[in-house]
Order: sequence, then structure tokens, then C-alpha cells
Amino acid sequence: MLRRGAPKLDENGKPLRDARGKVIYEPYRIIAGIILTFVMCYELIQLIIEKNNLHDFDTWIFFKWIFKTFCAVLIVTNTWNIVMAVFDVAQNVVSQSAGVIISDAGIDISGVVGDLETQLADWSVGALLGLWFQSVFVGLCTQILSICIFLVIYGRMIEVYLVTSIGPIPFATMVNREWGSTGQNYLRSLLALGFQAFLIMICVGIYAVLVEGISTSGDNISAAIWGCMGYTVLLCYTLFKTGSLAKSLFGAH
Repeated sequence: MLRRGAPKLDENGKPLRDARGKVIYEPYRIIAGIILTFVMCYELIQLIIEKNNLHDFDTWIFFKWIFKTFCAVLIVTNTWNIVMAVFDVAQNVVSQSAGVIISDAGIDISGVVGDLETQLADWSVGALLGLWFQSVFVGLCTQILSICIFLVIYGRMIEVYLVTSIGPIPFATMVNREWGSTGQNYLRSLLALGFQAFLIMICVGIYAVLVEGISTSGDNISAAIWGCMGYTVLLCYTLFKTGSLAKSLFGAH
């Protein structure tokens, strides 16, 4: 059991089994249990020697220690409920904001392009070649920026799985005075990670509004191409900053 961890239980309290009928174990629980045991023993020692090295000893500290142990076990036992509650709140905020952002920042490609083909028909071959080279270069840069944006979005998804998978371990230190900052910082990191999606939605909404305002009339086609690339660079930069901004808002590090 110490090597495998505690069995994963279903809603009825029975061990879950895989397709081959083997019990599914959760090693993180035994790790969190060991850390919790060490932390609470250390907490008891601190409470006993806190007042003048046992010269001033009160029996009520044992009741205090029992209460803190009960709270610690309760927190570790309900780790996934706490984690899911944080992400449910963040998801609710993102869902409510997504409807407003999508409805107010939709991009009509036909309205942006307009009568572009008619305008290009009057251009000379040299001007068209110059525009083609610009569009090829900007298109290549846009593909690179798209990869960066892909890394930000999917990197956050992987970070969510990694952070939530170790939840019981930092929560096991929550009630200790010296090590409690570990659990508190983990909780702030969860809040920052959840609400980072809201900041991403804001960045995408602002980007959509800026792109929608690009004009392709007259001789502004080259300016529109470079303007679209500039807005994409701005989007990529702001997406990279959402993580640090969310952590600074919640005081996580």
C-alpha cells in the first residue's frame, strides 16, 4: 500500500477498477498523508515548546492541535472539491464574458476585404509583385506567431493538469504557521491559473476589434497587411503576459 498509494474510490466508497479488473491507485494520497503527518507532528512540538520551553504548559493546546489536525485532514480529503470549485468559478466568469466578447467583437471578413479584387485589377505588375512579396513575408511571420499563440494556449492547458495533479501535497501544509504559505501560494496559483482564461478572452476580444477596424480601401492595402501583422504581434505579446499578470493580481509566485 505504501508503494502503490491509496485506492481510488467511486461515489459509493468502493475501489475503482480498470478494464482488466485491477484496482486503480492514487499514489499522491499516501504522499500527502506522509507530509500531513510530519507537518502535524511538527505543529504539536511547536505548540508544546512555544511557551518558555515547557515551564508554562497548558493542556488546551492539545484541543487546539486536534482541531487544526481535523481541519488539515478535511482540507486534504476535499482537495479536488476545492480545486474544482476554483475552476468552476473561473469557468463561469469566462462563459459570461465570452458571450459579450464574441457578440461585440465578431470579424466580418467580407466587410474587411471589401472590393479588394476590383482595386487590385487597376494596379501595375510591379506594384502587384511588391504586394505579393509583402503578403508572403507577413504570412510567414503570421504562421510563426500562430505557433507561439498555440504554445501559450495549450501550454496553459497542460499547466492546469500539472498543477491540479499535485493538489493534496501543498494543501497538506495549509494549517502550519511556517509552511502554511506553501498551501496558500498554491491556492493563489489556482486562482491565477483559472482567471488567466478571462484575461486571454479580453486579449482576443481587443484583437478582434482592432482587426475589424483595418481599412483596405484605396492605397492602404500594404498598410492593412502590416497593421494586421502588428496586431497579431501585440496579441502574442499580451497572451504571454497574461500568466504573470494573473499571478501578480492574486499575489502568487
